[in-house]
Amino acid sequence: MSTTNNRMDARAWGVLFVLAGAIFLEGIDVAMLNVALPAIRADLGLSTGMLSGVVSAYVLGYGGFMLLGGRAADLLGRRRMFLFWLTVFLVFSGLGGFATEGWMLLVARFVTGVAAAFMAPAGLSLVTGNFPEGPQRTKALGVYAGTAAGGFSLGLVVGGLLTSLGWRWVFFAPVLLAAVILFAAVALIKEAPAPERPSGGFDLAGAFSITGSMLLLVYGVVRLEHPGNGLAGTLGAFGAGLALLVVFVLVERRAANPLVRLGILRSGPLVRANLGALLFLASFAGFQFVATLYLQEVRGWSSLQTGLAMLVIGMDTVLAPTLTPRLVNRFGNVRVLFGGLVVAALGYALFLPIGMDWTYAAMLPTMLLLGLAFSLAYGPLTMAATDGIEEHEHGLAGGLLYTSFQFGTALGLSAVTAVSVAALGGATTPEARLDALQLALVVPVAAAVAGAVITAFGLRRRAGGAEAGQAAPVSVSTTT
Repeated sequence: MSTTNNRMDARAWGVLFVLAGAIFLEGIDVAMLNVALPAIRADLGLSTGMLSGVVSAYVLGYGGFMLLGGRAADLLGRRRMFLFWLTVFLVFSGLGGFATEGWMLLVARFVTGVAAAFMAPAGLSLVTGNFPEGPQRTKALGVYAGTAAGGFSLGLVVGGLLTSLGWRWVFFAPVLLAAVILFAAVALIKEAPAPERPSGGFDLAGAFSITGSMLLLVYGVVRLEHPGNGLAGTLGAFGAGLALLVVFVLVERRAANPLVRLGILRSGPLVRANLGALLFLASFAGFQFVATLYLQEVRGWSSLQTGLAMLVIGMDTVLAPTLTPRLVNRFGNVRVLFGGLVVAALGYALFLPIGMDWTYAAMLPTMLLLGLAFSLAYGPLTMAATDGIEEHEHGLAGGLLYTSFQFGTALGLSAVTAVSVAALGGATTPEARLDALQLALVVPVAAAVAGAVITAFGLRRRAGGAEAGQAAPVSVSTTT
């Protein structure tokens, strides 16, 4: 692929569109299913617990296997992992469309989540490996991140349209898109060079312990959404997950070929990027859930009207690949990320005074600000996740980032659900529902503010150690 004058040739653009298409597929798949849940319940007669399980199964598979997926990409080959798990994603998404029982949907969504856990970090490391560091990689990551964010926002609208034709199309449509992406990927994507790929065997003890830990921790977070499940079981899940995490750390400290080199966590930019990613996605997932309940259950809007109301957030699909790379090149990655988090906090705060008779014009400033926030934050988060990390560990860094995204999504949903349920109590009036949702909206505001504060520490460090606004190299120890 040509790198002359930092310009990409036609093949480079083709590779980028394939990789961006895969992450778009992952985002739109999740968003479309959320819109289709009421129709699925009505057709299959699912209980509330089973319906929640359909969503939770994907979260468990995705969050539980993400770190393993990131390391597998580094050790087993990024192209190989990307193509294989894209195929698995395609097959099980299609099987979900043929489901006639709740358990079939659970299995299909769990395996689809596992496939995404292996596919996403492999795709991100292919982007960083195929495009050299500098303006070309910044532009590539801007396109990649903008497409990913667009999948979440546009999926609401597409899901509403497909559900009106029949909920099974929410599963079949991703199959068609995945097939096109897979065909193009086989022809276009070549394995990016990884000259320092670690040698040695696979760390099975580390793989089992971290996967078990992630599954239990995500399961504990999901249980928070349903206080009636029992506090003992939730605490037990968290306790077992943390115990396995301790086992994992002990294993990695002694392993000859660790699954996760613990020294990577000494990178300040990486830690801040992952905390920022967790809080940013927690705030957006929480807001999206509350806004959906407000529009559909309090205001009586249809799923399609709700999706159209949030469509303006999808402007990040255009702004992220065009505006964000220029801002990053001029002001630096951390400053742009900080600006995105501040804009997000402002957008959520403007939604706090929601009322029973709010017009869409009153909601529009929040939607516009969130579209801008995604444009400014999502790409820089992706860039920051690999800032200063050796090339052969980009799959691991991508796994950490997407684990943070998934945990943030689960945590945001659980937090707003828990707050709204506690505030609502046994009341059933629209006014009581509105009051409960207003209180829950404090969660996204607080999460975005916390993310901005954490990112601000990166601004201070860079101001002292490098030219203002420019990325400073990060020295990361190669030993644990």
